[in-house]
Amino acid sequence: MKNRIKLLIIRFKNELRTSEIKFFRGAVLERVCGTPHDVLFSGHTEDGLRYSYPLIQYKRIGGKAALVCIGEGVESIGEFFSSCDFDLQIGNREPERFEIDSVDAKQMVVQAWDDTFRYTLRKWLPLNSDNYREYQQMEGLAARAEFLQRILVGNILSMCKGLDIYLEREVKCEILRLEEPRAIKYKGVKMQSFDVEFRTNVSLPDFCGLGKGTSLGMGMVKMMK
Repeated sequence: MKNRIKLLIIRFKNELRTSEIKFFRGAVLERVCGTPHDVLFSGHTEDGLRYSYPLIQYKRIGGKAALVCIGEGVESIGEFFSSCDFDLQIGNREPERFEIDSVDAKQMVVQAWDDTFRYTLRKWLPLNSDNYREYQQMEGLAARAEFLQRILVGNILSMCKGLDIYLEREVKCEILRLEEPRAIKYKGVKMQSFDVEFRTNVSLPDFCGLGKGTSLGMGMVKMMK
């Protein structure tokens, strides 16, 4: 079926803080450096950044370390398992053996439907330096929510483009709940992080990211049951 993608979610038993996700990523990169597909793990090419949707994402799910692999990333994760003894050092911690808790492999259709689906979106980074100023100048929650909805539609379209998915229907999106933003530092830059609930007519894969920082656990999507 068109727009069907492979999805692999690997959860470990090892606890991980949000601030340690970048160290988890670094520890995995040490194991796969020099392999044919290491660009999918790092997001970097010889010429610089790989400007596309990340197909291997490093997460904290339920307080534990996790890897979310999509499409070609599912095939490439074998590089990690074949080259890794699973003794990883996270930041200044002592090296520890990472144990797999569960592996969830599935295929999913990502497309726009007649029906809508409801999702949570955690630690979403929708604003850059330009649209942050525009957002701050808006008065009223409704205007800000509508502004963020347009950005969210753009984030969904960017994800689909990165997965080589073409949506035949218009993407519709409505933010249902918007919590107060929290200031965080992402790559040394102070940014506004949002937790939201929204509905859209696009079926989105659980635990995949939208917006900035998707490879490092930001903007994680989960369908509400």
